[in-house]
Amino acid sequence: MFRIAILGSASGQNLEAIYNYFKQKDVEITALSDIENSDFLYKAKELGVSYKYLPYEMNFEYFSSHDFNLIALSDYRRQLQNNVLELGKFIHVHPSLLPAFKGPDAINRAFSSGVKVSGVTVHWVNEDLDGGKIIAQYPVLIGNLTHFDEYEKEIHQLEDLLYPIVIDKILKDEVFDFQDLLSSNCSNSSSCGGCGRCN
Repeated sequence: MFRIAILGSASGQNLEAIYNYFKQKDVEITALSDIENSDFLYKAKELGVSYKYLPYEMNFEYFSSHDFNLIALSDYRRQLQNNVLELGKFIHVHPSLLPAFKGPDAINRAFSSGVKVSGVTVHWVNEDLDGGKIIAQYPVLIGNLTHFDEYEKEIHQLEDLLYPIVIDKILKDEVFDFQDLLSSNCSNSSSCGGCGRCN
């Protein structure tokens, strides 16, 4: 059995997509949040996922004593220290095509800048903010008549579709390819990431 931790601060959107993708697979998920009363932990409780409030200062102690195959960050608001990153494999999903629009509020900054192509990136976490090696990317086109709400929704849907597939590939020690995303349609409930595109 694979054991993964999802480390988040805010909403549980990615958590739900990851849970839906892996719920029929041999994967154990633990949800961890640095905010005690976060929507992230409420979502974990609602889904029946094992969860824990993990203060930022306790990260080293916790990950030193718990063995995970992978730790996936989902809207985690703090920069992890190097000594923590040495304790496991950490990845992050970011709502832009890195290295463009690193840091917070990337969706709004990308849209406001006037770029016509943005997207989603999954990357390894290192000591540099959104600076780790890129694992997977997928684009989102921004048309002249695209409203911000439409663009933001598409970015989040793509995150929910892409992130679980990349996690699965890493657990299986396989390389992600565009075809993995294109061939994963939401009509297959056993692999659905909850992206909503099948509706």
